[in-house]
This record gives sequence, C-alpha cells and structure tokens, in this order.
Amino acid sequence: MDLVRFIIKRSLHGVFVIWGVVTTVFLLRFVSPSRVTTFILPLDASQETRDQIASELGLNDPIYVQYAEYLWDLLHLDMGQSYISGLSVSAQVFSRLPVSVELAILAGIIAIVLSIPLGVISATRRNQPADYVATSFSLLGISTPNFWLGLMLVLLFAVYLGVFPTSGLARMGGERVLFPRAFIQLLTGDPQYLIAWLSHILLPAITLGTYFTALITRLTRSGMLEELGKPYITALRAKGLPEVLLRYQHALTNTLIPIITILGLQLGLLIGGAVITEAVFDYPGLGTLLVDSIYDRDWITVQGILIVVGTGFVIVNTAVDALHAYLDPRVSKQ
Repeated sequence: MDLVRFIIKRSLHGVFVIWGVVTTVFLLRFVSPSRVTTFILPLDASQETRDQIASELGLNDPIYVQYAEYLWDLLHLDMGQSYISGLSVSAQVFSRLPVSVELAILAGIIAIVLSIPLGVISATRRNQPADYVATSFSLLGISTPNFWLGLMLVLLFAVYLGVFPTSGLARMGGERVLFPRAFIQLLTGDPQYLIAWLSHILLPAITLGTYFTALITRLTRSGMLEELGKPYITALRAKGLPEVLLRYQHALTNTLIPIITILGLQLGLLIGGAVITEAVFDYPGLGTLLVDSIYDRDWITVQGILIVVGTGFVIVNTAVDALHAYLDPRVSKQ
C-alpha cells in the first residue's frame, strides 16, 4: 500500500513538473529578439504583410490567450504546425522519437553489460592488474569526446575495414528499419532486417554509451568496495557463506540501488542529448531535428522537441523512483 501511495504521489509531482516545463518552453519563444515573420517572409516584405501574417498565425493575441490555446492543443497531442516547413510538429517529433529511443536504449544496454561486470571485477580484485585495466578504461571513457570517438570508429570500421556503413538509418526496400520491424522479420525467418538494423545502429550506440559505461563502472566499483567493507559482509563471511553469494546476492544487490537511479537519469539524458552522436553518424533522431530547427529559428518545432524530451525525463525518473521504492521499501515510507 505504501508503494502504491508513493507511486501516485510521484506521478502527481511529475504532472506539475511537466506543466512547468510546458510553461517555461512556451515563454522562451517570447524571449527571442526576432519575430517569426522575420524568418518566414522575404526581407523586402512590407510591414502590412508582416502584420497580416502575424494576425493569421495568432501572434498578435495576448500572451495568455496564446498560452491557453497552446495548452488546449497539447491536451489533444497537437503541438502546432511548423512556421518554416508547414509540417505538423507532432508528426515530425513522433516520427523521430523512436529512432532516438532505440539508440539510447541500445547504448544503455551496451553500457550495463560492460560496466557492471567491470566494476565488480575491479572491486573484488583491488590493486591487481584487472583493477588497473578497468579503472584505466573508465578514465579513458570519461575523458574521450564523443565526436572524436565517433569519427575514429567510422574511419576504422567503416572506411578502412568496411564492416559497417558510414552513416544513416537502416533501410530495406526504401523504408526505414526500426527494431520492432526487424524483430518481427526475424521471427518469420528473415534475419536481413535485423542485420541491417544492427549494422547501422551499433557504432552510434557504442559512441553514445562509452561515457555511460565508464561512469557506471566507476560507480559500481566504489559501491562494491563500500558494501564489501561493511560489518554485515564480515558477519556473513564468518558464518561460512560462499564468496560468490557474498559478492552477487548481497553486496551487488545493495550496490544496484544507486546505480538504478543513475541509469534512469542517464537514459533520459541519452534520449535528449545525443545531438553530437547523431550529427556525426547522420542519424535522423530528435537531436538532429532540434539542431536543424534552431538553425532555422523554427521555434514551434523547438518547443515540441523540448516538451517531449522533458516529459520523457519525468516519466523515466518516476519509473526509477518506483523501482527504487520497490527495491528499498524504506523509500516509499518517506
């Protein structure tokens, strides 16, 4: 019952946070020194024409009227229409969102698979060669810029070895290939879609997940060292409990609680912060759409992207809080 109450409480907090994000992003448009009509009309357009277009777009309405209309449209999943391209913002954002989500999830999976074993090995073999290798890897991963790593991976695996394509999204028959479609085709006995999907997404995912891998490795190592030094571990060891159970059933389980929190925060960051990686690999996700929209001064599209990313952060954090409360019941009683 405490867990259900905790989840409801966190969900309500999330709703207010999303409302704050929407309000802040909406007001940012009015901070811009230039009006929308400056970018959608020729430079020699008359002031009368500019005023007419602004009136048709509702830009002359009071700010509270524009705000109320924008909230009402958002409740219907309508984020407006781009002033530059004339396309629906919702259609553009939600067509790019699965691409960024797939990239972020695969980067997170790669990071988890590599970092937790490395962190455990580093902690259990402290001051040994395995520890030095793991800590050196984590230091190198944190220090390496994503754009440089991405370019080096492209040069090595795409240009010199020709194992992976240099850039772009996987396509079969002229249509883009995402994981659900690749998985369905695999079930029907056709692995080509999955191979194409992996060949295009693997290098960007490794590039994006490298920093994440290094961070979780260091966190796992420090958490394991702290847990292994606690009195309950000494007591369990004195009772003759096997070392494997001490490390994985007790020490690692307690270490995972803060790691899960970081995982959730980083997953939201990966979804919205893959701008450089997507640019290096020409990967058509939210990051590239955001950069293009900023260059074009397409503020209505920028608003939509920021709202979706902010909402994603809130949803992920709420899920992480719920999982945290499930693993540690003391959290749900706070």
